[in-house]
Amino acid sequence: MALDTLNLLAILGMAVVTYATRVAGLALAGRFDLSPRAQAAFDAIPPAVLIAVIAPSALATGWPETAAAAVTALAATRLPFLAVVVVGVIAVVGLRALV
Repeated sequence: MALDTLNLLAILGMAVVTYATRVAGLALAGRFDLSPRAQAAFDAIPPAVLIAVIAPSALATGWPETAAAAVTALAATRLPFLAVVVVGVIAVVGLRALV
């Protein structure tokens, strides 16, 4: 299978644009003086993204996944993002083992 030059350039262009948007977000976020309310909204983004990712799986599968999603959602209200991911993985593996 050969890779066409035009396709390679398109892939590289998409990678550069994706990386640039991530770097720009990090660079610009530190320049704004946010109100406490806006800061709270920004702090709520990681748990909201996590819930948006797991919600389709939680609602389209069996009870172990739904229960694990509920545990993960509860953990997202109190724990850092990485810890929430770990809790979610452990919950779904543990509940699937019970079935």
